[in-house]
Amino acid sequence: MVEQIAPADADIDRVFHALADATRRDIVRRTLVAERSVSALAAGYAMSFAAVSKHIGVLVEAGLVRKRAEGRERLVTAEPETIARVQRLLRSYEDLWRGRIDRLDALLTEDTDAAASGIHPPTTTEN
Repeated sequence: MVEQIAPADADIDRVFHALADATRRDIVRRTLVAERSVSALAAGYAMSFAAVSKHIGVLVEAGLVRKRAEGRERLVTAEPETIARVQRLLRSYEDLWRGRIDRLDALLTEDTDAAASGIHPPTTTEN
């Protein structure tokens, strides 16, 4: 059975795919500081203008940056709300796992305290 990916999941997949590349992460970082032209961004990398444009296209598709025209220039600005949305998702995973670890820790502490006091949990036997 093939499971369909919900649009929200597909959006998140695009974000993580976009952020998997160091150049794209750097473009996001640079455009969070200030709006930059594609030319200014391209000047900072040892790759062609077309390659940088492709990276920007992936970021636009993921919703991590937006590109707008101003005269002959194309300006790129980060989209902090998309980053915040992904951060909330990751925080929810962190909360889930912290809760599980806390429960495991409590169980282990309970077992250690019981063993130290000579109390052993009941065992079951099958007939």
